[in-house]
Amino acid sequence: MTDAPSLETELERARDLSVSSLADAIESIGFECTRCGACCKGHEREDGGGTEPHTATVFPDEVRELQSGAGETADAASDYDWRDVARPMPYGLVDGDDGPKGETFEWALQTDACGDCVFYEEVGERADGTAKGACQVHEDRPLICETYPFSVALGGTSQPMGEAIDEAGMVRAHECEGLGRDISRADAEELAAALRTRAIRELEEAIGVRDNYAPADADGVVVYDSEGPKRPDGTPVSDDA
Repeated sequence: MTDAPSLETELERARDLSVSSLADAIESIGFECTRCGACCKGHEREDGGGTEPHTATVFPDEVRELQSGAGETADAASDYDWRDVARPMPYGLVDGDDGPKGETFEWALQTDACGDCVFYEEVGERADGTAKGACQVHEDRPLICETYPFSVALGGTSQPMGEAIDEAGMVRAHECEGLGRDISRADAEELAAALRTRAIRELEEAIGVRDNYAPADADGVVVYDSEGPKRPDGTPVSDDA
């Protein structure tokens, strides 16, 4: 039995990824976004226990970029805060008498009451009569959204919602009705470049979380990211007074 590669080793592998090879893999699988919105919405639990909220990892700097960009279109930019963009990853949290409590790692995009991404909206109908989806912050969308439905087969990187159903080289394809459709070489290379960037960023973030982790003596919810422990509103736990 061999030890799993270190995060640093996987980071070097990510930096060495060939955009051309990734594009070859994406071309062989094929993809075209059909605007179905499935990757932006909550989905029914397999056990029939209601809706599983949309969960997509977002980096701290991406939260700030979205907060700034989305705030420009809000009635009052100053009212568009961290919690409008991101929520603590639910894994590791439990319900307490006064609400959620516990420790978790990283952030997920905020969701609405239906469990859909807060930035998702329906903008009409597709040819088959189903709703056409759109992202309100498409130009500033996080890397995990930009690269869906693909991921790279490296330890320490995140897997998007949906099971991996196809694989070519280092590229995994996850559940999506747009798979198997023709994609131009230019679009494949653009997607491959973003996928490589995402793999690097995820591993750098994972290393940062590990290196900056120190148990926080705080009540309620604590989120550990690469910048240290934070409250659900994005403020450092060290600011508690």
